[in-house]
Amino acid sequence: MILKNRFSIERSLVVVFFFATFFSCAEKEENTDTVETEKLTGYVDPFIGTGGHGHTFPGASQPFGMLQPSPDNGRNGWDWCSGYHISSDTIAGFSQLHLSGTGIGDLADLLFMPVNEEIDLGQKVNSQKDIPYASPFQHDSEIAVPGFYSVFLNKPEVKVSLTTLNRTAYHKYEFKKSSEQSVILDLGFAINWDKPTETAIKIENKHIISGYRHSTGWANNQKVFYVAEFSKPIEKHRFFKNYELTETKEVSAEKTSAQFYFDKDSSQTVEMKIAVSSVSIENAKENLDKGSFEFDKIKEEATKNWENELSGIQVKTSRDSLKSIFYTALYHTKLSPVTFSDSNGEFRKENDSIVTADYTAYSTLSLWDTFRAQQPLLTLTNPDKVADIINSMLEYYKTEKSLPVWTLYGNETNTMTGYHSIPVIAEAYFKGIDGFDAEEAYEAMKTTMMQNKRGLEAYKKNGFIPYDASDESVTMTLEYAYNDWCVAQMARALDKEEDFEYFTNRAKAYKKVFDKETGFMRGRKVEENSWKEPFDPKHSNHRVNTVYTEGNAWQHSWFILHEPENFIELHGGQKPFNEKLEQLFNESSEITGDHTSADITGLIGQYAHGNEPSHHIAYLFNKSGKPWRTQYWVSEILKTQYTTKPDGLSGNEDAGQMSAWYVFSSMGLYPFNPASATYEIGSPVFEESTIKLKNGETFKIIAKNVSEENIYIQSASVNGTDFNQTTISHKTILKGGELVFKMGAEPNKNWGTHKTAAN
Repeated sequence: MILKNRFSIERSLVVVFFFATFFSCAEKEENTDTVETEKLTGYVDPFIGTGGHGHTFPGASQPFGMLQPSPDNGRNGWDWCSGYHISSDTIAGFSQLHLSGTGIGDLADLLFMPVNEEIDLGQKVNSQKDIPYASPFQHDSEIAVPGFYSVFLNKPEVKVSLTTLNRTAYHKYEFKKSSEQSVILDLGFAINWDKPTETAIKIENKHIISGYRHSTGWANNQKVFYVAEFSKPIEKHRFFKNYELTETKEVSAEKTSAQFYFDKDSSQTVEMKIAVSSVSIENAKENLDKGSFEFDKIKEEATKNWENELSGIQVKTSRDSLKSIFYTALYHTKLSPVTFSDSNGEFRKENDSIVTADYTAYSTLSLWDTFRAQQPLLTLTNPDKVADIINSMLEYYKTEKSLPVWTLYGNETNTMTGYHSIPVIAEAYFKGIDGFDAEEAYEAMKTTMMQNKRGLEAYKKNGFIPYDASDESVTMTLEYAYNDWCVAQMARALDKEEDFEYFTNRAKAYKKVFDKETGFMRGRKVEENSWKEPFDPKHSNHRVNTVYTEGNAWQHSWFILHEPENFIELHGGQKPFNEKLEQLFNESSEITGDHTSADITGLIGQYAHGNEPSHHIAYLFNKSGKPWRTQYWVSEILKTQYTTKPDGLSGNEDAGQMSAWYVFSSMGLYPFNPASATYEIGSPVFEESTIKLKNGETFKIIAKNVSEENIYIQSASVNGTDFNQTTISHKTILKGGELVFKMGAEPNKNWGTHKTAAN
């Protein structure tokens, strides 16, 4: 078992000796080979992203697991959206559900905390300083690896360890000898947007408690039912109902809390396992692992699962720091979406109806972010999960007659612009992923784009969204145009030619908000040339009284994924387009305005890598005849925007998207237009990257002579055949084989400049 804290990178090599016996006609010969197998989990540092604005959590999780037991600092604020930030030196407790890298805070449900004295739970809590059981800690006592977290709490002098299976979390509390042994459960604990509406605690027997926590917040109707089992019998307890002590064996109220006491003489350790359900306490009991309290065995299984998950992509480089960034990024891409359906297939919808599915339902769908690279990565590493994600979205559609925007714990949050469940479905279809009904999916896509809410009524009427009809009108127009193009491609594939023509025409909406005089996408009214004034392309206003979402004109004027060649012509051709694109990266990084968006981070010029709208932009040079500039800027972003430090992410992780950009780009690929089922070629940093495909094939990307200086592609081949283009198809990758680059320190301006269809 490998343990690693954030101050070191440990690597373990397991040397396996294979003894092969060879026979010839005359004699028997024995040879011994040595094979080194890296422990990839040893490169993962879950503390990367817990500083800056990464908003990640360091606690335990399984790949796409239902629970994420992790420490909570007990603070509110933007940088505590996951409950934890590296700048804090206080832990309030350990809750079971967490968000990875989002810009809005919720969850942090079911907070447990070991203590060694009686705590006054009647004390009302308004901020961190009011939490009576919170404890200081030192960061050098923390250990975090995939599937495991531990820390020493100074105040109660307790070592806490956390691990988890897919639907059961495990806690281990190690008390000092002769210390009082007690555990707090606070269902009133909440962070940021979250607020409990009804909670309950019940002692079922000396070892088992159960109950529920209903809350409102970012998820308006979140219902969590739980059951927890302790390794030692509960000797006594104290229940609090809205901060009032009550003498009962069960309690329910808006805010409930409890303190449980255990025998301090039998052993120094109290263990607990807990399961949850969106449906019922009975379902939580079914989800609870029936095995005994074997924490170390569970931890080994959790790490083994992560080792298997991370082995899907293997990279070779002499620089361990690059491996740490890469495998931490790959780890972050597999924390969500999270398993939402119970072991019996049931899950709760936002309207409180209960569904029984024959697939695994997923939630935490941050689609505005993840459609760009995290979902495309899953089509390579976890295609079996993609169909289940789509079926989860289609189940939502059955009730709402609209595909989801951003789903959290079965609730629609309507956060962010566009309907990017649509490219996720189109991408899966064109990549040959089955397991969902294409006709049903198409009907959902079309119906969603034909409705009248979220600016679509004005969009359909005018062919774009005027700025006096809706905030964020330019971003919405550009994203709906791409959504329309995805619908059109599905329509053609399913022989719906009339729909294809209709949505293809709508997909040109971007032309109506392009101002040729300035070269920017701008807000306008219905009338021609009625541009919104005054205009400053560096100006940002966060979410209101703005035509851009979390950005400015510099960052939002490039989102034409589906017709980049036509987009280039709007600028007057490749030369003026490339000049404008270079200016983006070389312009001053000043952001103007009185209420600028905090999401504009990771600036290189006006390029903002810390937010998703910029993620495809460097690859536009591939489309405009200068692929060596894509290679240059991708290399620059890889070098400057990702590190091994806690603030090693330049913006919100956003449920895996920030990390997925690194995973793809460091291998030399990027899904510029995911629904096209192709990948753009950039600048690889690894000598070799091997993708183990689920069909049994492997696709290897080899970069000969690659180094920090040798960032430019000199030539390329696929399976021995000359390859002189900047786009490669998903179909080619699935066949397996090798993509070989020869790298150099100077650009080859003849490579990749000829327009050819993706192979």
